[in-house]
Amino acid sequence: MKPMGPIPAWFGAEEGMLVIGGCGAASLVDEAGDTPLFVYDMDIVAARVRRFREAMPDALHLHYAIKANPYAPLLARMVGQVDGFDIASGGELAMALDAGMAPNRTSFAGPGKRGDELEAAIFAGVTINLESEGEGRRALAVADRIGKRPRLAVRVNPDFDLKGSGMRMGGGAKPFGVDADRAAALARAMIDAGADWQGWHIFAGSQNLDPLAIIETQAATIALAARLSDAVGAVPPLVNLGGGFGLAYFPGDSGLDIRPIGVALDSALDGLPDILQGSAFAIELGRWLVGEAGVYLTRVIDVKVSQGETFVVVDGGLHHQLAASGNFGTVVRRNYPMAVANRFGVPPAVDPVTVVGCLCTPIDRLGDKVALPPVKEGDLIAIFLAGAYGASASPTAFLGHPSPRELLLG
Repeated sequence: MKPMGPIPAWFGAEEGMLVIGGCGAASLVDEAGDTPLFVYDMDIVAARVRRFREAMPDALHLHYAIKANPYAPLLARMVGQVDGFDIASGGELAMALDAGMAPNRTSFAGPGKRGDELEAAIFAGVTINLESEGEGRRALAVADRIGKRPRLAVRVNPDFDLKGSGMRMGGGAKPFGVDADRAAALARAMIDAGADWQGWHIFAGSQNLDPLAIIETQAATIALAARLSDAVGAVPPLVNLGGGFGLAYFPGDSGLDIRPIGVALDSALDGLPDILQGSAFAIELGRWLVGEAGVYLTRVIDVKVSQGETFVVVDGGLHHQLAASGNFGTVVRRNYPMAVANRFGVPPAVDPVTVVGCLCTPIDRLGDKVALPPVKEGDLIAIFLAGAYGASASPTAFLGHPSPRELLLG
C-alpha cells in the first residue's frame, strides 16, 4: 500500500457523497452531462486571495499566472480578484484581453515569442518581459513598423535559484531570461531606443513549501534588482519577484505558511535601497491560488484483477491529469489525494487498488496501490488539487478521447 497526499480540509460529505461548493459530486456530473469533469470552486480561490492579502504588505501587487488554469469563466472572475495577469503566449494574451484584464496590467513572458505575438502585445499595450537581446531587437523593430511605443521589461536569469523548488527557473544556464550580468545593458539599450521600460521580472523557482527558502530568495531578488537598477541608472517602475508558493500534493507534505514570508517582505520593502524607493512590487502566483479549488471527477468503467493486483479503470486519465499521473514536473511518482466520491469518508478496504486511466499506455496511472473503500463499476473517483495544470497542461488530443468538461462554482 502506498500513501496519498492530504485531501484539503474543506471538502466534506452529505450522506456519503462528496460535496464541492455546496453541491454533491453526482449532481455536478449530472449538470455537466458526463464525466470526466473538472469542478472549480471560486469561493476557495477567493479565500486564497484573502489569505494572501492578509499576510502580505498592502502595497504588494498580486498577479495571476494564467498558465495554471486558463478556463474562461475562471479568468473572468479572477479579473476582480487580482491586480494583473501574467501570460506566456499569444493565445493567453487573447484569453486575458477577452476576460477583461487591462492591457497595462498584463505582462507577457516566455522564450521564443513569434513576430505576430510581439506585434499583438505591443499593439494592445501589454508589457513584454524580454527573454534575450534578440527579442529586444525584434520588439523594437515591430514597434517601429506599427508606430507604437513598446512597454518592455527585462526578465532576468538570476545567479541564484530557489532552493528546494519543484522547478528551478534561475541559476546556471537557462532558456529563460537574460543572464544577470547582461540584463542591465539590455535595459539601458531599450531605454535609449525610446521604449517604455517597465522594470524587472526575476523568477527563481516554483512549487516550494519552505518559507525560509522563499524569504531568502526574495531578499536576494530585491538586492539583485537594486544592483541592476543602479547599473541602468533608472528607477524600475515594477519589480516582479516571481512566485514559488507551493501546494501540499504528496504524502508527508505540509502546507506552506505564508505569514513569515509576509512579515519578512514587509520589512524588506520598508528598508529598500534608494534606487527602488519609487518602484512597485508584485508576486505572480498560479497553482497556489487555484490548485486546491479543483476536483477531477472520473467514472469507474471496470474493476479487474491481474496476477493478484486489482485495477480500477476509469474513463479519465493522464490526457486530462498528466500531473497526477506523475508525468509532469516530478521525478519520483507519488500519489495525489483521491477518494471514491460516492462513498466519501467510508473506511478503506483491506487490499489496495491501482487506479488507471483509459489510455493504451502503462504510464496512465492515477493512483498506485492506494487505500480506497470497495470500488465497483459506475462509482465516481475524485482526484483533488486538480485546479492547476490539469486540462490545459495535459495531452488532451492523445488517442482521440473527448476533452474533459469543466464547471465553475461560486
